[in-house]
Amino acid sequence: MPRAGLSTDRLVAAAADLADEAGFDQVTLSALARRFGVKDASLYAHVRGLDDLRTRLALLAGGELIERIAEAVAGRTGKDALAAFAGAYREYALTHPGRYAATQIRLDPTRIAGSAAVRRTTEVTYGLLRAYDLEEPDLTDAVRLLRSTFHGFCALEATGSFAAPRDLEASWNQAIEALHITLTNWPRTR
Repeated sequence: MPRAGLSTDRLVAAAADLADEAGFDQVTLSALARRFGVKDASLYAHVRGLDDLRTRLALLAGGELIERIAEAVAGRTGKDALAAFAGAYREYALTHPGRYAATQIRLDPTRIAGSAAVRRTTEVTYGLLRAYDLEEPDLTDAVRLLRSTFHGFCALEATGSFAAPRDLEASWNQAIEALHITLTNWPRTR
C-alpha cells in the first residue's frame, strides 16, 4: 500500500535533488528512502527499482533541459539560435550536474518510446539543424557533433580541467563560431 504523501513524482523530484547535491551515482533507493524516513520497500509501490527510478530521473532531467533550450532558441535562427541552444545546454549542465549526468545514461528504447521529452528534443534539435539545410543522414551526424562538443566542453569545465590561461568564455564562443562555420559548410552525404 502506498505511504501517504509519497508519489512517483515526489520520489523522482527528490532523486533529482539528490543527484544534484551528491552526484548521480549516489542516487539509490536506500538514500531516497532515508530522505523520506521510510523503508526501502516502501518505494516499490511507486517505482519498480533503481533502474526504473534512474530512467524516470533521466526523462525528467531531459525534459527540463530541452524546455530551457526551446525557450532560449525561440524566435532565433542560424548562429544566434546555435549560440542560444549551446548556452542553455551549458548552463543546465553546470547548474544541475546530477540531473545532467542522468541525461547521459543509455535508456532502453522501449521505455522511452512515446516520451514527450524525447520527442521535444528531436523537434528542437532537428529544427535548429534544418535551418542549416541539413537532412538525414547528415542530421544525425550533426546532432552527434553538437552533443559531443557541448558535453565534452561542459564535462571538462565542470572538473576544472581547462588549465590554459585563455579565457573560458572566449574558448566557448570560438567553439560556437567553429560549429556554425562547420554546419554552414557541412559536407553533404550523397
